[in-house]
Amino acid sequence: MQELIELMLGDFLERWAAETPHKDFIVYADRELRFSYKYFNQRVNQMAKGLLSIGVKKGSHVGIWATNVPDWLTFAFATAKIGAILVTVNPNYKLHELEFVIRDADLHTLCIMNGWRDSDYVSMTCELVPELKTQPRSGLRSDHFPKLKNIIYIGHEKHRGMYNTAELLLLGEYIDDEVLGEAMQQVHFSDVVNMQYTSGTTGFPKGVMLTHHNILNNGFDIGECQKFTSEDRLCLPVPLFHCFGIVLGVMAILTHGATLVILESFDPLLVLASVQKENCTALYGVPTMFIEELKHPMFNMFDLSSLRTGIMAGSPCPMEVMKEVVNRMNMKDVTIAYGLTEGSPVMTQTRTDDLMEAKVSTVGKELPHIEVKITDPETGEELPPEVQGEVCCRGYNVMKGYYNRPEETARVIDKDGWLHSGDLGVKTKDGYFRITGRIKDMIIRGGENVYPREIEEFLYGIPEIKDIQVAGIPSVKYGEEVGAFIILNEGKTLTEEDIKDFCRGKISRFKIPKYVFFVKGYPMTASGKIQKYKLREIGLQLLKEKGITPP
Repeated sequence: MQELIELMLGDFLERWAAETPHKDFIVYADRELRFSYKYFNQRVNQMAKGLLSIGVKKGSHVGIWATNVPDWLTFAFATAKIGAILVTVNPNYKLHELEFVIRDADLHTLCIMNGWRDSDYVSMTCELVPELKTQPRSGLRSDHFPKLKNIIYIGHEKHRGMYNTAELLLLGEYIDDEVLGEAMQQVHFSDVVNMQYTSGTTGFPKGVMLTHHNILNNGFDIGECQKFTSEDRLCLPVPLFHCFGIVLGVMAILTHGATLVILESFDPLLVLASVQKENCTALYGVPTMFIEELKHPMFNMFDLSSLRTGIMAGSPCPMEVMKEVVNRMNMKDVTIAYGLTEGSPVMTQTRTDDLMEAKVSTVGKELPHIEVKITDPETGEELPPEVQGEVCCRGYNVMKGYYNRPEETARVIDKDGWLHSGDLGVKTKDGYFRITGRIKDMIIRGGENVYPREIEEFLYGIPEIKDIQVAGIPSVKYGEEVGAFIILNEGKTLTEEDIKDFCRGKISRFKIPKYVFFVKGYPMTASGKIQKYKLREIGLQLLKEKGITPP
């Protein structure tokens, strides 16, 4: 077993820039954009100096609100080199959610792209920070967000009160390299480098603090499970703001000196074209992504013979889909990974030589240096094989904690250092782990975590609503869809569309209830607790009565 890595992200980038300067690190096949390790490292250094020039320093929180645009990773590595903390913001977020993250994360700087889908990021940011229109960009003082000092536009366009990337790179030219070198010397591998927002096991979204040590070691082990070498080329269509992209993807490639072929956002045709054009050896995705690729009408036009391995994660994979991925996409060494953001995220993974049965019915075995056990949720005692309990892990991968939430951190990391996942599972007699359910009420829709309480609290803003419970409704396509069970105040009326209209533009699309049920009451235990798992059954029955079959 290899010893744990005690380096920083910047160390690996510097290493490959020196050893393999002309090797592709990042490729965007759809626009013939290529960053070699050497060029990318130079760009990162210039950006890091630019950030230093506008007051970003060790410990500063820098948010990035963008899809997988080329400079997303420039900012990620630039902040890592100077000891700043990159706070990843979900591109699906709307105004209400963005406001929460800016305040909760104590953002010093926010980097934004122009927008995505029906969201105009620039206008939304200006709505939250109207001072941008009246104050110089070097002296932002926001009444609403007193800690926010800079807005950076990722691109060349100029917006009032904002820096853009070209200007930051120019500012970096006026900062001596020694200043950057001094900043880099202050960074330690145990420092927090990345903060990702997750609903976790309880409550509203929380900032998960992950260190260089957390994500580099996890990325290395994930790559080892796929037998990555420097010759591998990974097609990455999953979002960078999520652990799937930044850790399973970027860190696995970085630690092996390989190549990333990135898509700005998922498109099955672009995935197939990128794999063929760049001779990719690995491909990532949630099961729904692989299904869309396999079912694309142009699938047979592409040569995928270069593929060998990859990762399928986010939700269980049906046996038939896995067979097609292996046989039609040539991914004979495909793996399955399981974990949670608080665990950096992967704690278990199948290996390339595992049998097909293990790849579809289990989530593999624990990674090196990580302990995984099944415990009794009530007593905490470890359970024997084939007995269901809570999945817990301990090791280098456990987060530093939730930002500014010591009590909630203590609820999920016990005094002995075990991280409690909130998931139910069993350990087989052969040492594999199988996930069987969830203690928590989390809804997982197409790989996106949706926490019911967040939506419930948001919908309480509708005065006609007396009570509301949100639960997952099974879906073949997405795993689960959001279902809202609403009790109205006496004499009040609302329609399903009223509920959805209230949500549009304020919370992410994937959080908007797909199904709305107006009910008179909820299934309760003898002690008065609502039985959410029964709401799933009630929802399916109500849909059946309406003649609706969940897709």
